[in-house]
Amino acid sequence: MSLDVATQGASASVIVVGNEKGGSGKSTVAMHLAIALMKADQRVATVDLDGRQRTFTHYVENRHDWAQQIGRDLEIPNHHYFNEKMNSTAEDDAADERALFETVGKLSRSSNFILIDTPGHDSHLGRLAHALADVLITPLNDSFVDLDVLGIINPHTMTVTGTSHYSQMVQEARDQRRLRDGVTADWIVLRNRLSMLGSRNSRCVAEGLQQLSTQLNYRCIEGLAERVIFREFFARGLTALDSLDDVTFGTRPTMSHLTARLEIANLLNAIGLGHTLKNADQPVSKLDAA
Repeated sequence: MSLDVATQGASASVIVVGNEKGGSGKSTVAMHLAIALMKADQRVATVDLDGRQRTFTHYVENRHDWAQQIGRDLEIPNHHYFNEKMNSTAEDDAADERALFETVGKLSRSSNFILIDTPGHDSHLGRLAHALADVLITPLNDSFVDLDVLGIINPHTMTVTGTSHYSQMVQEARDQRRLRDGVTADWIVLRNRLSMLGSRNSRCVAEGLQQLSTQLNYRCIEGLAERVIFREFFARGLTALDSLDDVTFGTRPTMSHLTARLEIANLLNAIGLGHTLKNADQPVSKLDAA
């Protein structure tokens, strides 16, 4: 099945969360986007292409298990995952390609949004997913180590001198999409895990991203701060948009929960999904100190 056939007659918007470097917060962002859309009464399907790590899949499974334990009706997306083959052959890649296009084609006819989480490394399925994107979100830790996947940095002037491997792949994927149906994917680079303290490093990274944004045609927005609470959500499959009560969270909520929710709200507004917040569960009136 080709890309054209996969999207023929489709009504769903495809959101891809991608970065070929691991540890940037892709699965956290993907899960929060999925639950935000579901709280806005959207039909959401999710796809995990990282068949080795499967962080997104474990996140969804943890949510399902926790909902059963506490007897709460938590929103859970229609989730699918792909197994990763080590040392895959051309025949393996062709089979995976057919399976991905068939899955997206089927989900497109029953969902409003399809949210795809890609591996933190170069992969055949990851490249294909980027070419399917209506919206591409690239979480990026606020460091030169992560900026390296987008651009080449001059060590003397700390300025950008060229594009790097991942940004070149994204350009090729967007070109494929544009040639196929005239659509240019909206690329959003998300500065994630921001330090709450300003630094020269942070300023230089911000300047580098701004330089690249003109050349690569992406939007750069601030994402999530480096907060322990986002890592704690994972074990129970929870998000900052879930009801802030001690039954849902398994502990008394703190100001950290509320602060995380405000960050997610700002993120959704910046992406253009602020309307999804209308049905988010409201915070409780009493919170413990963080």
